[in-house]
Amino acid sequence: MSQLVDRTISALRSEHDVLADLARGLTDDQLAAPSGAAEWTVAQAFSHLGSGAEIGRAPIARAAGETVESQDNQTIWARWDASASRAQVEGFLEHNGRWLDTVEALTPEQRSSMTVDLGFLPEPVPLVTALGMRLSEVANHSWDVRVAFDPDAGVDADSAAVLLELLAGPVGFMLGFLAKPAELASPVSLAIPGAGLVIDDSVTVVGHLESPSATFNGPPEALIRLITGRLKAPYDNGVTAEGTVTLDDLRRVFPGF
Repeated sequence: MSQLVDRTISALRSEHDVLADLARGLTDDQLAAPSGAAEWTVAQAFSHLGSGAEIGRAPIARAAGETVESQDNQTIWARWDASASRAQVEGFLEHNGRWLDTVEALTPEQRSSMTVDLGFLPEPVPLVTALGMRLSEVANHSWDVRVAFDPDAGVDADSAAVLLELLAGPVGFMLGFLAKPAELASPVSLAIPGAGLVIDDSVTVVGHLESPSATFNGPPEALIRLITGRLKAPYDNGVTAEGTVTLDDLRRVFPGF
């Protein structure tokens, strides 16, 4: 599991570096452009990631032994929402950088044994779970930003590979929030890149399927976008589903966020 922690942190660092390089060259007009998240501008997508980093760093830092002042989430969100577009981007660079500095400084022992009280789950979770939830957020919202300027953009391939492994294990519970399996009339076992997706009363990522009833034809990054509701026209070129479900069926199961 410690190897998965390390890979997740590396993926998060890479995501930050890509976004930081892009952010520094964006004009005010580009920051005001629609992002891949329909209700947000590019600047608002950066703001969401920045406020998430500010809020999410505190419980990890506390678990590592740092004294961190408590702040109300509503107050933090209101401050970010009231900021100008350029300040939202600069705030993302600052706070996401601090979040990464915190997790990259964790010792091997902390990485393998630490639990984190995120505040909104029933009990503290292993560090890998907190990191995996953050990678899901960052990888998908990074796509929201990048697709505004590159219609052929995809979720980063390394992030997608790590996320599939996380969804098969420590963050699999997230599928309970993301999926609506009742949208299908009957159970489906879907072959996906390197693994399988079982859709019945719930949705589960498994390592292998003996006799899949359907096949998802697309790269891992497209599967991640499907699960988070981002595999929509015109961003679904070349991706198909064959067998007992269509791509539209699967999109109903995964309406997105």
